[in-house]
Amino acid sequence: MASDKKLIKYYGKIADQIIKLESKYAKLKDEDFKDVTAEFKQRLSNGEELDDILVEAYAAAREAAFRVLGLKAYRVQLIGAIILNVGDIAEMRTGEGKTLTGLFPAYLNSLTGKGVHIVTVNEYLSRRDSEINGKVYDILGVTVGLNSSEIHKGAKREAYLKDITYTTNSELGFDYLKDNMVTDYAQKVQRGLNYAIIDEADSILIDESRTPLIISGGTSSRVNLYKHADAFAKTLKNPTDVDIDLESKQVYLNEQGMKKAKEYFTLENLFALENTEIFHLIMNALKAHFTFKEGVEYTVRDNEIVLIDQFTGRIMDGRAYSDGLQQALQAKEGVEIEEETITMATITYQNFYRLYAKIAGMTGTAKTEEEEFIKIYNTRVVVTPTNRPVIRKDEPDYTFGTKNAALKKMIADAKIINEKGNPILIGTTSVESSEQIARYLEKADLKFEMINAKNHHREADIIAMAGQKGAITLATNMAGRGTDIKLSEVVKELGGLVVFGVERNEARRIDNQLRGRAGRQGDPGMSRYYISMDDELMIRFSSPKMRANFAKLGDEHIKSKFFTRAVTNAQKKLEGMNFDQRKNVLDYDNILAQQREAMYAQRDDILQAESLKVVLKKFQITVAYDLIEEFNILVHGERTIDAKKLFKALDGKLVAHNKFKETDFFNKEKMELAEQIAQAMMEFYSIRVADVPENVILDMERRTILESFDRFWTKHIDLSSKLKSGIYLQQYAQNNPLAEYVEQATTLFNKMKINIASEVINKLSNVVLKAVENEETPLPIEITDNDIEDIFAETGLDKSMVNNEAINKRFDELEAKNQENIQVLHKLKIQRDIMLGLVIEIEKRFGNNKPQQIEIEAEAIEAMLKIFGITNPEDMKVEIIEEKYQQLLREAENEEQEQLQLKMAKEILNDFILKNELFKIKKPTRVDENDDGLTKVTKTRIG
Repeated sequence: MASDKKLIKYYGKIADQIIKLESKYAKLKDEDFKDVTAEFKQRLSNGEELDDILVEAYAAAREAAFRVLGLKAYRVQLIGAIILNVGDIAEMRTGEGKTLTGLFPAYLNSLTGKGVHIVTVNEYLSRRDSEINGKVYDILGVTVGLNSSEIHKGAKREAYLKDITYTTNSELGFDYLKDNMVTDYAQKVQRGLNYAIIDEADSILIDESRTPLIISGGTSSRVNLYKHADAFAKTLKNPTDVDIDLESKQVYLNEQGMKKAKEYFTLENLFALENTEIFHLIMNALKAHFTFKEGVEYTVRDNEIVLIDQFTGRIMDGRAYSDGLQQALQAKEGVEIEEETITMATITYQNFYRLYAKIAGMTGTAKTEEEEFIKIYNTRVVVTPTNRPVIRKDEPDYTFGTKNAALKKMIADAKIINEKGNPILIGTTSVESSEQIARYLEKADLKFEMINAKNHHREADIIAMAGQKGAITLATNMAGRGTDIKLSEVVKELGGLVVFGVERNEARRIDNQLRGRAGRQGDPGMSRYYISMDDELMIRFSSPKMRANFAKLGDEHIKSKFFTRAVTNAQKKLEGMNFDQRKNVLDYDNILAQQREAMYAQRDDILQAESLKVVLKKFQITVAYDLIEEFNILVHGERTIDAKKLFKALDGKLVAHNKFKETDFFNKEKMELAEQIAQAMMEFYSIRVADVPENVILDMERRTILESFDRFWTKHIDLSSKLKSGIYLQQYAQNNPLAEYVEQATTLFNKMKINIASEVINKLSNVVLKAVENEETPLPIEITDNDIEDIFAETGLDKSMVNNEAINKRFDELEAKNQENIQVLHKLKIQRDIMLGLVIEIEKRFGNNKPQQIEIEAEAIEAMLKIFGITNPEDMKVEIIEEKYQQLLREAENEEQEQLQLKMAKEILNDFILKNELFKIKKPTRVDENDDGLTKVTKTRIG
């Protein structure tokens, strides 16, 4: 594998070629760029590759960006753009212009017509970057879409159809999951996963990869069980009852704790299969009490548990822990325990981004995680040179015995620097820490702005002002990423931005990100960390003796390269552990990922299929084989088929009556017999649906299959999750937990497929069977108002004369004209039945008193309405007419002829209203364009 140095040298030569074409594209008029884009697309259609046109395409985009934005991409930005096109991660320092760099590969790859997704960590950045670069794409003749949580499904679909789509990572992932839950293929919003450029790639692909995306639906109430488990957890003490691994932040019951659990819940065997659920709840309660801390992983807001992003300090609205952990935290904090939702679809970012044909990323710090990028995403991390030398001074750490001593020194230094006028950015690791420092700053009478989970909506504005003279900004970790801190000339002369870090982060790259906020684009600046033995990292990786020795320092501190190296080594160790944890999550999720891809692919096939006979044939073989296995019994030490039971299960239900004799099941291989039974199933099914239109049968089959697919897949996800949560117990039996999980998860998946096939075949058989058993009752046909309108248009039926005589007369005429065309005759028969069904509905409404249907002119209707004093068409309702009728009837008490006319007018108007209601049959309830839910299609049923 070539070194970064060699790659930069090679890519630099390509960048030089791009710059050489500057004069060529400078001669073009603005309107000429669209023609250039069209030419590039044509060359690709003729067989050229993206690499063949890269130099020219980048040169054209460079000139277009200069005209629109006034920015001409530097050589180093072009190098970064080349790295992105290759499908690697470009590590670019803060302020090096990642937004402009991403424009080039996005433009180039959009020329394929397959779509490009530019992924950001929040909607502010998506909107900002789409607005900035959108003007450049416009002059180039490339369309741009913005996907956000605020827009409806129709707008999302349009956004994804654009050449380039800006979106957040979470919205992108959730749209993928929702697309694989639709019941109509046309309701999908995405069009495939071709190429993604991921901004802040380390945040999305590393930090957030541990939290899966989950779509939930339905509920499961276990409130009392959560309270019970929480009460038990409160009786436990560390270390007498639990073992806590500080390095991995895992908690387990030790021998004493297990004994207490058995006594508390009166269980003989805590690990028995029937106790899996209560054990799962106990483990969640332990996590909530011993490894989760309010103000760090979550906060309580408005009597609710709200998650905090560990790496940005932002509140994660709409997010919740899954598998009952959210409920465990609610029980711990004494807030209302919500019903646990059932996971309907889930995917990790790791497996989601591996679905793309190509991904690339940009970030200020990723080299320390290159091993993970290579192993998980097959992408290298290439460090791009800076446009100007970095002159920031990174001072050695100040190390203290206590947190109080560290903060006192930092505040004292901040006061001195603030008096000089240098802006200061203070970075913390948690909301709790930022609020603690805020109190110190207030006590020192230092004015400051703070960004944390409680005011994240002002994040970009606060960060943008953080470079002002005398400004002090307190921020949680990586808050404000993507927004530059620009310095005035006065501030530069003072020495630039000063960055203080309060305790080291778990990952070196997070520390580097914070340092990198100073010294952008060759600006001056300084950084320093104030760490103490009270910091979480120090507690996890230092001995009690070392902490005791440091405590003797009092308010003094040390500056030691040896100690700094020790801290760095601790971070490396923790990075390795976190990688192992993420890899472990991926190893388990890979099993579900393979199953998910198989299910989603088959689901798409079902949604798009013009016939489902092949699918049903497979289901029938599966059902037949499963029945053979079920009735495969042991007789005198040999396996044989229980012919009587198999015959009973099939005869007249799944196959024709007396299709088989019991002797037909003897002396045959299982698969041979299964195929024979499946063939009989298909014949039986085909005969019973022969008179039903193909489109009606296809719709019924599709809906039946999808309902079973989704129901059993949801159940499978839940079973897999519970299996995974308790699989580590296999270690006690000297088994490999992952190997055991693979085996058991595969068994569950195969069983799920059998259950789907069985339910589908039985449901379809029962639906058709009911229609066959009562031959006088036609199979319910599901139609919409569009179907009725089509019948009127195709047959020429008069809407004002809908009665049996008129319908039969018109269809007799049409059938006489089409005696030679069997297909048309079959369609006419169905249409006749539908229209006669409408008449039946009218008869039901009016009974024997229904007046003979006559053609009524519009003028006559208006005249009758005047009799009833109705001038507003909206008042033309049965109940209003009835009220007016009774009033007029009382006024015409002695006028028999007038009463008769009133009665006739009322009945004609009611008949007219009814006909209009019937012709305006309830429209199908499609997926609400403004709803993230997945409402299924419902239709009016007419016999």
